[in-house]
Amino acid sequence: MTRSDLVEELAARFAQLTHRDAEQAVKTILDAMSDALVRGHRIEIRGFGSFSVSRRPPRVGRNPRSGESVLVPEKRVPHFKPGKALREAVDARSAQMASSAAAPGRRPLEADAE
Repeated sequence: MTRSDLVEELAARFAQLTHRDAEQAVKTILDAMSDALVRGHRIEIRGFGSFSVSRRPPRVGRNPRSGESVLVPEKRVPHFKPGKALREAVDARSAQMASSAAAPGRRPLEADAE
């Protein structure tokens, strides 16, 4: 799902919102979340997940072209950890899709043994 898909979904679900209002709402939320992460804050949305900033320590890497050792500096990167409800919903949907992909009425191991 892209930002424009999110705007379209929001505008479709809430008829009182114009497309421009939905776009402004999505922009405002994403800007607020980005600003919070830049300041090093943690964002927690119950049932969805949490966003935080993780620290990657400095390390010695290699230049793939020359093989030369290169010092890679410390980095701070955004990290998302899904909440329990989201993890379970995704897992249930994945299991449902996997079971419906199997041929109906045929058990794979028993059918191959015949």
